[in-house]
Amino acid sequence: MTLKTLHRGQICTGTVTEIASFGVTFVDIGGFTAVINVPELSWRRFDHPSDVVAVGQEISAEILDVDLVRERVPLSLKALQEDPMPQFIQQVGQITNGVVTKIVPFGAFVRIEDREDGLEGLVHLTELAEGQVDRPEDVVQVGDSLTVKILDVDLPRRRITLSHLQARRGEC
Repeated sequence: MTLKTLHRGQICTGTVTEIASFGVTFVDIGGFTAVINVPELSWRRFDHPSDVVAVGQEISAEILDVDLVRERVPLSLKALQEDPMPQFIQQVGQITNGVVTKIVPFGAFVRIEDREDGLEGLVHLTELAEGQVDRPEDVVQVGDSLTVKILDVDLPRRRITLSHLQARRGEC
């Protein structure tokens, strides 16, 4: 395979040869090394590229560009995966259970998909409990199960807004 035979949008198969400390994954696509930058690895949240791919793993990816001058070929693994976020647009207004994954000064993140790398939404301080809440850890802890209502799904910003308060009230 030569650089000139590659084109944008093409699906190629290759072997992961290296996962660099700065987050780029190198893939041998038939004698040529292409790269996958962190944002192109997955739609889902992960801590390190090795959570998504492993050295020696054979993968299929979409070619994002072919830079003949710099001899660079960026790939996308997530281009071949379904984005899980749009399915939550139909769930706006529904009540579900989730697990608190992270506490931040302005609220708590709750995983609303029943899988380890499931999508998370934010329950703002004002939506955690009745009355004023100064610190989210006064109300919830990481690992707690929480009933939440899906208030909004912002696809462009990739954010899901949740409310524990409205879920408890059963508001529509």
